[in-house]
Amino acid sequence: MLVGFLAVVAVPAGVALSWYSKPVTLINSAYGSIPVGLLLGVCGFVLARRARAQSIWTLGRSGGEGAAQAGRLLSLLGLCTALTAALAIGFYGLLTLFAS
Repeated sequence: MLVGFLAVVAVPAGVALSWYSKPVTLINSAYGSIPVGLLLGVCGFVLARRARAQSIWTLGRSGGEGAAQAGRLLSLLGLCTALTAALAIGFYGLLTLFAS
C-alpha cells in the first residue's frame, strides 16, 4: 500500500518542487517524476498481486486482503496519474516542435 501511495504522490511532488525551486522547471520535474510514478505503480501492482496470492495460498489466515486491494487501487491511480502527465508532456513536445 505504501508503494501505491508513493506512486500517487510522485507527480504532484514534482509539480510542487517546480513551484518552490527556481532552477527546476515544470518540464524538468516532469521528466523525473513521470518515470518514478510509472515504476512505483508497476511495483505496487506486483506487490499487491503477490500479497493477494499469499492470502489465497494461506486460505486467508495471513490477512491483508483489504490492504492488498487498497494497494492495487492506489497503484492504478498512480499509473493513471503518471500516464496522464506523460501524455501532457508528449503533446507539449509536439506543440513546441510544430510551433517553430
